[in-house]
Amino acid sequence: MAGAPHYKWIALSNTTIGMLLATINSSIILIALPDIFRGIHIDPLAPGNTNYLLWMILGFLIVTAVLVVALGRLGDMYGRVRIYNLGFAVFTLFSILLAATPMRGSGGALWLIGMRVGQGVGGAMLFANSAAILTDAFPVHQRGLALGINGVAAIAGSFLGLIIGGVLAPVDWRLVFLVSVPVGLFGTAWAYLKLRDLRPRSHVRIDWAGNLTFAAGLISLMVGITYGIQPYGRQSMSWSSPSVLGEIIGGVAVLALFGMIELKVAEPMFHLRLFRIRAFAAGNLATLLSAIARGGMQFVLIIWLQGIWLPLHGYSFAETPLWAGIYMLPLTVGFLFAGPLSGYLSDRFGARPFATGGMLLAALSFALLTLLPVSFYYPDFAALLVVNGIGMGLFASPNRAGVMNSLPPSDRGAGAGMNATFQNAAMVLSIGIFFSILIAALSSSLPGALRSGLQAHGVPATQAAALAHLPPVASLFAAFLGYNPVKILLGGSLAHSLPAGQLATLTGRAFFPHLLTGPFASALGAVFAFAAAGCLIAAGAFWLRGGRYHYGPDAERKRGMQIPADAAIAAGPGGSQPERSARARAPARRGR
Repeated sequence: MAGAPHYKWIALSNTTIGMLLATINSSIILIALPDIFRGIHIDPLAPGNTNYLLWMILGFLIVTAVLVVALGRLGDMYGRVRIYNLGFAVFTLFSILLAATPMRGSGGALWLIGMRVGQGVGGAMLFANSAAILTDAFPVHQRGLALGINGVAAIAGSFLGLIIGGVLAPVDWRLVFLVSVPVGLFGTAWAYLKLRDLRPRSHVRIDWAGNLTFAAGLISLMVGITYGIQPYGRQSMSWSSPSVLGEIIGGVAVLALFGMIELKVAEPMFHLRLFRIRAFAAGNLATLLSAIARGGMQFVLIIWLQGIWLPLHGYSFAETPLWAGIYMLPLTVGFLFAGPLSGYLSDRFGARPFATGGMLLAALSFALLTLLPVSFYYPDFAALLVVNGIGMGLFASPNRAGVMNSLPPSDRGAGAGMNATFQNAAMVLSIGIFFSILIAALSSSLPGALRSGLQAHGVPATQAAALAHLPPVASLFAAFLGYNPVKILLGGSLAHSLPAGQLATLTGRAFFPHLLTGPFASALGAVFAFAAAGCLIAAGAFWLRGGRYHYGPDAERKRGMQIPADAAIAAGPGGSQPERSARARAPARRGR
């Protein structure tokens, strides 16, 4: 029963499974992509096929970023548990459809992308409502622990997906999607049987204008960022392309229109005045900055390991995807250790010291990563990953609890959705920024190194020059997928014209990693410096949120706000403090 003392633990265990399922599937294909593309008989690096690669990677993130606010608001209106339960069912259905992909070639790729979008819709329903369900179920003094466990499961899931995908894909690529089905079926049944809504619903009309402008603006902005890292004419990236500029500028303009609409309509999709709550605004800004720092890091570490370190240490390119996931496990260990602990401690001592300290620790780890040589000593690398994971874990739990504690009950779904939007949109933005830094650095130094290296091993000067000036993004994607970039560059006819000894050297494990080491080292310095700066600003943003702040009439009265007698409702399980009813919508002006 919803009111039983143990209900909060049922809610925590179910929503944690939901978050793990969604986030594991957000990253499970990253390591499995080579096997997936081989399974549908398509070359992702062939001209015209790069779009399939990008949308397989980013489609899930984009659709979840776009829909979480609207689905969180629908949870406020029609029941958070109802939308959450539907999310489990939708996610499971599209997992089945992904595993049952009936086509090959470009049709198969489009099917997979479409089904991943559908899976993302289910994931957005889970993302948007899990935090609100937990906030309703747990008393204030335990929310940090609950949201910490749930949030760390979400972050750890994105790294566990790398391992699971790497293990299952070589056996059968369909298992990458099929593995979610039994968990999804169990979670769906359990959620429908056990979860209950604890808060009254907000009986308002759907804000169609707000929903449409928010979706259109965010989609346009993120599509522009996605295509910005692709080549444009003779340029290595497309940031000057009229279509990319139009998508980004147009997206920002439509989002500005969304803001104007939300300020004028009587029943908006999202109450922008919630940003007057300092704890909410600062927490979301810190979420955005930390996700920008963390999001692209995963891809940079994968390319670093797969493109350079693992081949230089005896691993074939085909083996590198799985081992890259294994060698990144220390990052997950740090998350799992620090997240629940910081959530528990923040309930007792406040969120500010732990979240701020976590971001400072993460910034330190990024700064120290810049000092590592490209061909590093692994224990040093692993230790810094653990430190980074601890820093991110220390931050994630208190920050999420602080954001949710600051919200009135009637807006928790939409508020949690906005927080998830900041996080997921920042991941896409981070990938665009990190890849742009890498590509810019490689564009200036890799062509010369590649041209001289090819010529030194028998490739004619004209052909070496032509190959050296191919967009470096192709080499990055090849390394990311576990392909040998030089084999991709040489192709069939040129490779057959070279002496066997020279060809063996060029396509061996060491040639390309040695070429990439110098250019990549300069790029790493810039990438990690950017990440460290983002963490430092996030630390400052969270510190400025003020001290403890829990939404409720007592907090409002301390700020001189009048609370009608009939606006207070009973506290959630644990009865730690009264909260305002769904009808009392005016949020607190400031956090403390």
